[in-house]
Amino acid sequence: MRYHTDFLVVGSGIAGLSFALKVANRGKVLLVTKTAADETATRYAQGGIAAVMYTPDTYEKHIRDTMVAGDELNDPEIVRITITESTERVKELLDWGVDFDRTEAGRFDLGKEGGHSEYRVLHHKDQTGLEIEKRLLQRVREHPGISIWENHFAVDLLTQHHLGQEVTKRTRNIECYGAYILDIETNEIKTVLARITLLATGGAGNVYGTTTNPSVAKGDGVAMVHRAKGLIENMEFIQVHPTALFNPPERPSFLITEALRGFGAELRTQDGKAFMHKYDSRGSLAPRDIVARAIDNEMKIRGDEFVYLDCRHLPRQELISGFPTIYAKCLSIGIDITHTMIPVAPAAHYICGGIRTDRNGSTSIQNLFASGECAYTGLHGANRLASNSLLESLVFSHRAALQAQSRLDGIPFCEAIPDWNAEGMVLTEEMILITQTIRELQSIMSSYVSIVRSDMRLKRAFDRLGILFRETEDIYHRSILNIQICELRNLVNIAYLIIKMAMARKESRGLHYTLDYPPMQRS
Repeated sequence: MRYHTDFLVVGSGIAGLSFALKVANRGKVLLVTKTAADETATRYAQGGIAAVMYTPDTYEKHIRDTMVAGDELNDPEIVRITITESTERVKELLDWGVDFDRTEAGRFDLGKEGGHSEYRVLHHKDQTGLEIEKRLLQRVREHPGISIWENHFAVDLLTQHHLGQEVTKRTRNIECYGAYILDIETNEIKTVLARITLLATGGAGNVYGTTTNPSVAKGDGVAMVHRAKGLIENMEFIQVHPTALFNPPERPSFLITEALRGFGAELRTQDGKAFMHKYDSRGSLAPRDIVARAIDNEMKIRGDEFVYLDCRHLPRQELISGFPTIYAKCLSIGIDITHTMIPVAPAAHYICGGIRTDRNGSTSIQNLFASGECAYTGLHGANRLASNSLLESLVFSHRAALQAQSRLDGIPFCEAIPDWNAEGMVLTEEMILITQTIRELQSIMSSYVSIVRSDMRLKRAFDRLGILFRETEDIYHRSILNIQICELRNLVNIAYLIIKMAMARKESRGLHYTLDYPPMQRS
């Protein structure tokens, strides 16, 4: 099957949905998502979206907080663009019907999270992402110019490689012509020709054994661009969320939002002692990398599997009404957070690197844009400031939409692209090879490439990964494709990028903390 569309959008979170809404009046839009359209990381974002709305907050304060959290590795121009455009993007969300909590006086009830110097986080109780996803998806479904393919998986980007031309990292002017799309229900691979393609495929937390990410977050977009010889940067910076609910073997781990610490919750060891003051003067409100390393260190010193988050001293009714999802979730496993401390442990959460983009969301491959967690805009640097991610998606999807519309008329469809050829491929009867390889991969990454690293651990991970890569490529090239094979291949690619870039960074910085290079003190 061949399909033509002006705009191909891969991913149905805030980045993909907002882009689709903005370009739909300019041309035909096809939005592809590999499960149900609402099963995205956006849906599970509890805390909120950071934006400057009132005094005494200012753009300069938000910019400074972002730079400090990113250990000054951020791109200052991108930080300024993102923060100064935040207010307008939030107003668009309001126009789309998103409902943020307000005080009795009608002002936004702004929250404060680790690394923020002011109250600036807009939220909808502890279900902010769900509220945004619901409203934007409703708008997309109602738009006559947007088609949605659920249960469809993007296998690979179409470039000159598929025309028989050699494409390498040194190839100039690589072009994207669309993508091969796998219909998960029928196993048919469709050729989708697009004039403009946007990747909004989210994160890659499932490369680790424990993650807050939904099961769809397997680094698909980053892996596709890597194979298409596009630029990928800063994948060594993997943000681990300090406080995921410790409830094995539940997967993904249930996120205990940072906003709860902003509300006054305190981290304690299992014997009830507060400990964050030993690591940072900001205590439990220190940036995530500091808090995650502190928890990791306390667990290793004591031999514990978790620490506690203590909410017992907080106003009961405000706690329940402000965090109803967390309250209900904990209650479902026998924990009343108004009387009992919450067991928490770190879990892989967010990639701060990804597909290299410019200030307008363009990648190094022509006619290909990226936005959201899969993109490396330069905003986050070495560590993401809490609640900047939803904002980043809105800002750069907006900019990408403007740029994509201005380019559309000059881009033809590439009709010479061949359809997928499955001749000689066979159905795999050894699914155990795939499932076991994923377990091995997650174990390698969790053991050697997590919160604390070393040259020896990274070398061991790289050597083990080489074996998994060769085995996976062998399965891929002789099998009739299914989503499990494709996702495994992407996870292996992601692990390679993380390890390779971690080995190349000979310093401890932000989320990349290595025993071989003591961290520098930066003002």
